[in-house]
Amino acid sequence: MTRYPDLNTPMRILLGPGPSMVHPRVLRAMSQPLVGHLDPLFIALMNEVQELLRYAFRTKNLLTIPVSGTGSAGMEASVCNFVEPGDSVVIGVNGYFGQRLVDMTGRYGGEVRRLERPWGEVFDPAEIESELKKKPAKVVMVVHAETSTGARQPLEDLGAIVHRHGALLLVDCVTSLGGVPLEIDAWDIDIAYSGTQKCLSCPPGLAPLTISQRARDVLRARTTKVPNWYLDLTMIESYWGSDRTYHHTAPISMNFALREALRIVEEEGIEQRWERHAKNARELWAGLESLGLKPIVAEAHRLPSLTTVSVPEGVDEAALRRGLLDEFNIEIAGGLGAFKGKALRIGLMGYSSRRENIVVLLGALERLLR
Repeated sequence: MTRYPDLNTPMRILLGPGPSMVHPRVLRAMSQPLVGHLDPLFIALMNEVQELLRYAFRTKNLLTIPVSGTGSAGMEASVCNFVEPGDSVVIGVNGYFGQRLVDMTGRYGGEVRRLERPWGEVFDPAEIESELKKKPAKVVMVVHAETSTGARQPLEDLGAIVHRHGALLLVDCVTSLGGVPLEIDAWDIDIAYSGTQKCLSCPPGLAPLTISQRARDVLRARTTKVPNWYLDLTMIESYWGSDRTYHHTAPISMNFALREALRIVEEEGIEQRWERHAKNARELWAGLESLGLKPIVAEAHRLPSLTTVSVPEGVDEAALRRGLLDEFNIEIAGGLGAFKGKALRIGLMGYSSRRENIVVLLGALERLLR
């Protein structure tokens, strides 16, 4: 008979693009006994999770929930609910996840108008307005924190531009929520989704999502049924609303985990958390440059939560990453798409963004590069 040993996973130092290291308090919350998803205790917890998500997103949006699924489920929920066949959609593509938005939008019948920037660069809001002047669009989609490149898209002026032309603004915040300044209400963002496993330092499995009243009105005015039953927000909002109309069985333990992760965010203070990520990123960047590892993205648009560096001439990046894992128990990642084999991706997100991790990583890289 085949025997399977007990799980004995090592305590990795997770410094890749996600998942990040999980706070011990979050792991402890996951071990709490299960209750039913309609238990009064869990229903009260649903309200607390929504309140804490509004704090992290900096919004008063009523429809602010964790979608039961990974960040990609949040992306798909954002697309399938707001794109109908024939809708004109402008999408900024400057990395892997912009391309994924193009793919999803096409699958739901949207007329994709693709704006291109080289990987590692960002869009000037003026070029998005120029595209909208040529022809109106229903939705404009951009990636705030492009995980494949480490570039941060400026958003402060984009909401006003998009709304001036009658469109909705949809933003991918998977690698920014909880670690990078993000102001949903102040920047007039209509639809934003994220993931739990990045700067919130929670295991993967839920996708925080927030929807403005403007976007909810558009959703209610659809002329066709939302084609994805599981992610249909017209039903999910009733599940998370005061009616608690049954839709699916929420992942109980993951919501325990998210509540605790968000409590940690609130205890630290969202602005103080942003500053911690920025301070640690600056130390990492200086240390990498001293080793001859050059960040790819210009500093003005560089993500504090995810840094890409060029692989030096003659260095086998896969072997370097394997050496970090085997000899120092540190995980970082290689490049995706256009950066495959040419870049290293280093994440400092949430609980992983600590000075001791930076010191250990830089020392390990120095040893291996030597």
